[in-house]
Amino acid sequence: MIGRYSFLQVALVLFGAIFCLVYPLALVWPSGWAWHEGPPVASQYYMMIVGVYATLGIFLIRAASNPAANRSLIWFTIWSSLVHAAIMAVQAMQSPQHIGHMLGDVPALLLVAVVLVLLMPKPVADS
Repeated sequence: MIGRYSFLQVALVLFGAIFCLVYPLALVWPSGWAWHEGPPVASQYYMMIVGVYATLGIFLIRAASNPAANRSLIWFTIWSSLVHAAIMAVQAMQSPQHIGHMLGDVPALLLVAVVLVLLMPKPVADS
């Protein structure tokens, strides 16, 4: 039977790969993944976000080999995803042209955070 730790490893690889695919997601569904008009390369801001998420994605994939040794990276992913989703949700609600994000990257980031929280092993208490 596959345990929680194995599911965490799978989730890290899956979410890492998705983070590496933010650019193609914006090409396929711009209203849910990009905050500008035109192709992703048209926005310097968006390309910066793509670079940050691709880097995080690579490190999440690497962390899957030993999640216990990468707890701080996983918790960073959880908290930064929650903060990013909250800010984007507020901005999407304030700007009707960005409401597609409420069905795209906002729930995706919340899903990342919830799944990782549920799969994170409990810290081992010092004896």
